Amino acid sequence: MTFEGKVAIVTGAARGIGRNIAEQLAAAGCKVVIADVKGAEEAAEEMKSKGFEALGLTVNVTESASVEQMVNQTVETFGRLDILVNNAGITRDGLLMRMKEEDWDLVLAINLKGAFNCCKAACRTLMKSPAGRIINIASIVGLIGNPGQVNYSASKAGMIGLTKTLAKELASRKVTVNAVAPGFIQTAMTDQLSEKVREQLLANIPLGEMGTAQDVANAVLFLASDQARYISGHVLNVDGGMAM
Repeated sequence: MTFEGKVAIVTGAARGIGRNIAEQLAAAGCKVVIADVKGAEEAAEEMKSKGFEALGLTVNVTESASVEQMVNQTVETFGRLDILVNNAGITRDGLLMRMKEEDWDLVLAINLKGAFNCCKAACRTLMKSPAGRIINIASIVGLIGNPGQVNYSASKAGMIGLTKTLAKELASRKVTVNAVAPGFIQTAMTDQLSEKVREQLLANIPLGEMGTAQDVANAVLFLASDQARYISGHVLNVDGGMAM
């Protein structure tokens, strides 16, 4: 898969899964905008040191003006936009009966409203691309739920609904909209789990192991590529078989 000449925005890309997605797109020839609430410029400089074309932008996805500026700066710098990856997201876990209202509001604002803001700001520009792509990073818990994550699960279920509806709205302009739903992915956060908790998690994964950020990035690259031109409104589970 090659992305020579194409331009992508990846939100929440200063670290973690978003950073891996951005680097894989860049390695395939894409010019990449690293958008994050902090650390974006430093991440972009690190990518440039590896020979990639990257632009770091400090963006708050909950604020429409900040997101619109992100899209405008992308076009001003690179002249176009072909791919939007909505990866920015947070967790504030807790049982519903104990969850603070502000924890519900913050997770929904960043995870779901943030994706809405980015899609709305970018869609007209993506329509001008010969192969516009939107890939939303959802989660397997948006499909099957997870105790202690009512806010996160709701936000990711909402993102799946957004994906399917927007896929229908943009289909006539040849912009595809898909979602990737990761399961349990090995990250700095999961590395802190106790061995007992890890064993309980692995018992629910038919493949018997956690996924990696690379697994998620591979799915994103496929959906962003020309090979996926006839796929839209799809949710691609990257979960080791958890939801089957």
